[in-house]
Amino acid sequence: MNAWQQLLEGFATNFLLFVVTIVLSLPLGLLITLCTMSKWAPFKSLSRFTNMKWLADFKPIRAISKTFVWIIRGTPLMLQLMVVLYAPGLLFNYPISSRMTAAIIAFVVNYAAYFSEIYRGGIESISVGQYEAGQVLGLTKVQVFFKIVLFQVIKRITPPMGNELITLVKDTSLARVIGVVEILQNAERFSARGIIWPLFATGLYFLVFTGILSVLLSYAEKKLDYYKG
Repeated sequence: MNAWQQLLEGFATNFLLFVVTIVLSLPLGLLITLCTMSKWAPFKSLSRFTNMKWLADFKPIRAISKTFVWIIRGTPLMLQLMVVLYAPGLLFNYPISSRMTAAIIAFVVNYAAYFSEIYRGGIESISVGQYEAGQVLGLTKVQVFFKIVLFQVIKRITPPMGNELITLVKDTSLARVIGVVEILQNAERFSARGIIWPLFATGLYFLVFTGILSVLLSYAEKKLDYYKG
């Protein structure tokens, strides 16, 4: 197998890890946010129409979620990758057979914690008065959230979300520390043989990937420009 084929296989691994992490961590991050914000006044109203009243002021789940976010944000992703790969086998005698599966779990958990804080900041930036004003206009709580609040939250969290997505593109290369064969690991194999160009090709891959992502995020921000609140 030539260098280009190995680099393309590595690219496929990085891209798969990126996509799966986004698909799974975004909803998980929102769930963590709901648990963390269970005492927040507008969320108490929100809980009434989501049939999750038990979340409105449940201190244990709020404490657990906050502790979880603190631990994940306070420890390196590289360490989390190693813990996910080795801890189940060493502690519970149930090893994770696939290194890619371990990488996905670690990345999803890590980024869900960061996304949860971004969600929280976006939701808290919307004043309680907007919820009350919508209800005065005769809108239901569901209509207030989806017609007034939701898109303002999306607009406000788009820039920080974009930063995290670009960071994720580059962080996928960390999967090599637990033996996942991704693009940078393949490039390093060739550099050890005295072939340097795969390293530059890898750098170009990350530049192109983040460039495309930046353009898409910029387009999304422009489409949301009419939400000036």
